[in-house]
Amino acid sequence: MALKAVLASGAVPNIDQVHLPAEAVRLPNRAVASGFVVLGHRGKGMNALASPDRRMSAVKENSILSFNRAARFPIDSIEFDVQVTKDDCPIIFHDDVILTEHAGEIMEKRVTDLCLEEFLSYGLQRDPSKVGKLLLRRIHDGRVLNWNVEDDDYLCTLQEAFEKVDPRLGFNIELKFVDHVVYSDEELVHALEAVLKVVYQYAGERAIIFSTFQPDAARLIRKLQSAYSVFFLTTAGTEIYNDIRRNSLDEAINLCLAGDLQGIVSEVRGIFSNVPEAVYLQHLMGINGVIVDLVEEITESVSDIIQPTSAANFCGSARPMQAKQGTRPGFSERELSFLLKLIPELVQQ
Repeated sequence: MALKAVLASGAVPNIDQVHLPAEAVRLPNRAVASGFVVLGHRGKGMNALASPDRRMSAVKENSILSFNRAARFPIDSIEFDVQVTKDDCPIIFHDDVILTEHAGEIMEKRVTDLCLEEFLSYGLQRDPSKVGKLLLRRIHDGRVLNWNVEDDDYLCTLQEAFEKVDPRLGFNIELKFVDHVVYSDEELVHALEAVLKVVYQYAGERAIIFSTFQPDAARLIRKLQSAYSVFFLTTAGTEIYNDIRRNSLDEAINLCLAGDLQGIVSEVRGIFSNVPEAVYLQHLMGINGVIVDLVEEITESVSDIIQPTSAANFCGSARPMQAKQGTRPGFSERELSFLLKLIPELVQQ
């Protein structure tokens, strides 16, 4: 997923004027110095269960294991998805619904309708003597597949992420709400306050930003706190919603201005953040960061434009975070000229 962000100002910029000022993001200090940040998508990468690429099912997404695997590489932060259970516990899970099978029938429940105990009963269990409910996932073409990965891990809470994930990593906490549900401010505030309670208690010095596709959630989380930056997520019109604030880059920026948000993050179609050459070109175009699934490969390919810093491991000792030196993507002058002309047009599509 390729992303761009903008610090909201008095004028609506064109797409080629959109930049992410690192000082506004509250990422680790290295982000300010380097100007280019790499974030791990749902940890070390999302799970694409139908993909033939084994890297897309190497480790369970949005898990403590995935987060700490990502921390082995010189990334700035991890991005993950937070929802709030029926009994007010912030948990980390991407999909709106969770699926299992019982007596040959697919059973589906909305995640936010579950209590914490039931949510944690799916999949791998902490107690090896217990067997969790079979965890299934519906993919984009409608098929329901077993959620099989090479290295599994149990479902987790936001509190556990603060307690068990390498403290060097910043957190991009995406506040998840169901796309086509109309929420009252009261409902949103209730969920957001549950998240903030955990953040205030456990964040410590960890760098945090909030992001969300839900316009009113973005507005309200900005009003509820001022310690952390808030970014509005948008698909910039590549998908159409009933709420017009979600349907264009201009609307997203207007929302930012009206709500005094720190900026926007816009999905950029036509460029892929899991392709090293495309990531490097985005850097050349002035994009200041990417959220990636192939953490190892991307950090290797952009090792010359990120400046890793030392961090404390879980034993308290300092360890240098060294990027593996890779080969910088090479382009002829003619190829580079062509690509730099082509990519802005792809962004606009």
